[in-house]
Amino acid sequence: MDVAELKQRMQAEVEGRRDLLLDASHRIHAHPETNYEEHFAHDLLAGILEEAGLDVVRRAYGVDTAFEATAGVDGPTVAVLCEYDALPGLGHACGHNIIAAAGLGAGLAAAALAREAGGRVVVLGTPAEEGGGGKIALVRAGALEGVDAALMVHPAGAELTRMDVIAVQEVFATYHGRSAHAAAAPHEGRNALDAAVLGYTAVAALRQHIRPTERVHGIVTAGGDKPNIVPGRARTEWMVRSDTISSLAALKPRVEAALRSGALATGCDVDVEWKDVTYADMLDSEVLVERWADNARALGRHPIEPAPDRRVVGSTDMGNVSYAVPAIHPMIQAAPDGTPIHTEDFERAAAAASGDQAVLDGATALAWTVADLWAGDGVLEAVRHEFAATLERVGPEARRSATRG
Repeated sequence: MDVAELKQRMQAEVEGRRDLLLDASHRIHAHPETNYEEHFAHDLLAGILEEAGLDVVRRAYGVDTAFEATAGVDGPTVAVLCEYDALPGLGHACGHNIIAAAGLGAGLAAAALAREAGGRVVVLGTPAEEGGGGKIALVRAGALEGVDAALMVHPAGAELTRMDVIAVQEVFATYHGRSAHAAAAPHEGRNALDAAVLGYTAVAALRQHIRPTERVHGIVTAGGDKPNIVPGRARTEWMVRSDTISSLAALKPRVEAALRSGALATGCDVDVEWKDVTYADMLDSEVLVERWADNARALGRHPIEPAPDRRVVGSTDMGNVSYAVPAIHPMIQAAPDGTPIHTEDFERAAAAASGDQAVLDGATALAWTVADLWAGDGVLEAVRHEFAATLERVGPEARRSATRG
């Protein structure tokens, strides 16, 4: 089967499941579930894949809301990734219902033709993208061993070849002082809130001397109970972002020193705890980005490279996947032009006509990119060669940090 015929038949497979895919998208949208609580979405998607005849492992790799579905023969192995977690309070304002349904459609279309095409497809359900690092847990557990490439598509208010992905790690600073009566005996106290405020101020001063592309932002989550009691405990939470996982490693000790300085100045103690998952930057496979863009254009879409006035900047655990295998994370327009993600407007669009079209086009373009890897002349070889050069450029330590922690 040549690649043109394969793509034609894959598109028919997606179209034949139109109602199924849109129903799945809408049902997940109507049942938003946060990090590692995505039991409804897990069961829905795994059940659909089982009914289609794929070999499905529920609660895969020791992650209760992850799944793995496989089809095909020994040959080029392509993973299609589904996200389905939601945001607290905002539901699917990031459109993960679209990601889930588009990945489902691409996986089903590829699975239907995998044996004829001489390829293998893995549909991987990846929970907890919104801060929980679900993909990182799966990578560490070996979910991508033997996989030649990993694909997913993310909805946005623009049609972009990629997301501007930067590395991030969260850190928590808990300050311990000594409570006292603020009027009768303030001299007996050690003010943990003062320590937190001074630590916050030190980070604010640090911001002037970090690169323009780096970000450090935080909140105070505990600061005392009553104003006439010297606070004995205070807590701040932070996100530290940098261009790459390597430059993030250099920024982290500077942030930690600033946080600790507040405790030193006030005679308090502080526990600084870095979250055990670090989101990496994205190493987009340029070969696959080009194939995705061509496939999207064939569907009447016009993805462009990000520009200063038209881009989506953020962090995703798909970055960690891209350090393990060649990967892409394009943005498909699913909302009116310029609608930012993580907003109520985007949440509504994710279940509207624009979101539905993104599901169908996203599924088709992903499936076509699988076809390019299976049957495209020299595509898989070019992807492998490019990835080897990329890993040499970033170095083994960066890859270890991104994939093993």
